[in-house]
Amino acid sequence: MAKVIAMIPARYAATRFPAKLMQLLKGKTVIRHTYDNTVATGLFDEVWVVTDSEVIYQEIVSHGGKATMSVKEHESGSDRIAEAVANMEVDIVLNVQGDTPFIRQEPLQQLLQCFKDPSVQVASMMQVLHEQEQIDDPNYVKVAVDRHMNSLMFSRSVIPYPRNKEVPITYYEHIGVYAFRKQALLNFTNWPITPLEAAEKVECLRYLEYGIPLRMIVVDYMGVEIDTPDDLQRAEKLL
Repeated sequence: MAKVIAMIPARYAATRFPAKLMQLLKGKTVIRHTYDNTVATGLFDEVWVVTDSEVIYQEIVSHGGKATMSVKEHESGSDRIAEAVANMEVDIVLNVQGDTPFIRQEPLQQLLQCFKDPSVQVASMMQVLHEQEQIDDPNYVKVAVDRHMNSLMFSRSVIPYPRNKEVPITYYEHIGVYAFRKQALLNFTNWPITPLEAAEKVECLRYLEYGIPLRMIVVDYMGVEIDTPDDLQRAEKLL
């Protein structure tokens, strides 16, 4: 049996919303909602939070969870996870973003199923965007896929651009939940940041620029990612 673990990268000093992971949602911090809901799926041999913050570390371990401190400074969550798993015996690593408190079992299980295809190195999630305001919003990362559900492009811009207004288009939002084969993740961290990644501030573009597509799955509404104070208010309403 393959060993499957979940890693939750948790940075304290988020650019757009500092300390967002320690904000309270109905009396419990965002990071604990994410951790507890990931454990509750029952899909993983282990679940870890990997963080640069003593505050977040203590928040998890003081409530009986598993956490580890990053040794180095990291550009991305994937880099942070790769450092933590480098010496672990593990086959598949699932990266759950710390700001996604509405994690559920079914979509994660669906994501892990992708690895029955031996060609899949990295897999991720997307959901349909229905509101034009969200489609136009650069905080929503859009993704376009091919007929085999492999990613073609990620962008904060509107993709595809509706030059022909008569063609019906389904817009997808990329959700920041990834799964990797361990070696694919370690390879990623050894590659320099790429031009598209640097321009868009979307880390998974590095895989595309090195020729590795992400196998995408479509999931039902995954709740709210906490990127801004407005997102926190929307999450409160959902809870």
